[in-house]
Amino acid sequence: MTNASRKDPDGFRSLQTKGNGIKTQAIGFLLLDNFTLISLASAIEPLRMANQLAGHELYRWYTLTADGKPVSASDGLKVTPDVSLRTPLTLDMVVVCGGVGPHRSVQREHVAWLQGQARLSRRLGAICTGSWALAKAGLLDGYDVSTHWECMAAMREAFPRVELTTRLFCIDRDRATSSGGTAPLDMMLNLIAKDHGRELSAGISEMFICERVRNEQDQQRIPLLHVLGTTQPKLLESVALMEANLEEPIGLDELACYVGISRRQLERLFQKNLDCSPSRYYLKLRLTRARQLLKQTSMSIIEVASACGFVSTPHFSKCYREFFGFPPRDERIGNLQPVARLQVDALFKDAAFEVISGEPVSSALVALDQARGEPTYASVTVTK
Repeated sequence: MTNASRKDPDGFRSLQTKGNGIKTQAIGFLLLDNFTLISLASAIEPLRMANQLAGHELYRWYTLTADGKPVSASDGLKVTPDVSLRTPLTLDMVVVCGGVGPHRSVQREHVAWLQGQARLSRRLGAICTGSWALAKAGLLDGYDVSTHWECMAAMREAFPRVELTTRLFCIDRDRATSSGGTAPLDMMLNLIAKDHGRELSAGISEMFICERVRNEQDQQRIPLLHVLGTTQPKLLESVALMEANLEEPIGLDELACYVGISRRQLERLFQKNLDCSPSRYYLKLRLTRARQLLKQTSMSIIEVASACGFVSTPHFSKCYREFFGFPPRDERIGNLQPVARLQVDALFKDAAFEVISGEPVSSALVALDQARGEPTYASVTVTK
């Protein structure tokens, strides 16, 4: 039997086959330094299981780094790639695997190689924060793009021509981008369904005990919805308006009017469900956004203050110090310092747990130390 194929409107090939005359698709996974291992596994494992369930090779994959040398994941584990960027490969798709600090991990070699792959009409994708590399190469302009929510503020500032969304993943023509964690699993299952039918995709999800394959309409990280469910629609609507208006904050009277309640009702909703006033919650959102911009961009403190709705830099600095315990200047200084190759003793000095003599050093300590510069480090209070 022959292999019949057609082009979907989104640019991804959908294979309709009879018998075993199916073209094997080759996918290259470009690993950036400090990529997230869970995202890589979530992307590759569905391909492995597709082959297993089909009984033949539908997909093959290669891991790549710039120089072919091992690269560290965000948890400190080192992964030895299959090849370097200089190795000639015939690929159907390239997926960039990002993680911690993509603006520091993307190198000139990555950008040049990705641009070369685009000229060869390769399909391009990204998982977690890997979309930063594609955007840096100018390959996402005008595309709907998903990235990890933690990276969205910096990407909006750095790449205004990229159409960022809050969806778990986006498949837009010949681009497929996903947020982090397990979201690449859903993206790959959807791509596999396009390639080889929903029966195979459903079989893979059953093997992975995945109760539901999420689609492109599913959104990433709506924390209040998870906390409150759907019992407080006015509160959820209010917070959504706040998040959409950080640069030019809405007055509380106006906000209450937009959601159709009185200001007193608005204040009661926030106090009862979030244990704070609406103005305090709004300030928290703006300062959290400011911290992301300070850590992930080269914007000046004045520019960050303006982008987050503060009328003056002194007022911004005062609010920032009161909320985080130090001024934004210290945040920026700490972020610009090069990452030190710490001695083991120095690394353990401020460790959150005791090191047992004679045991090998856990990579968890290195990962924890690297995470100190992340916007979400120590952002949640843990109680016993």
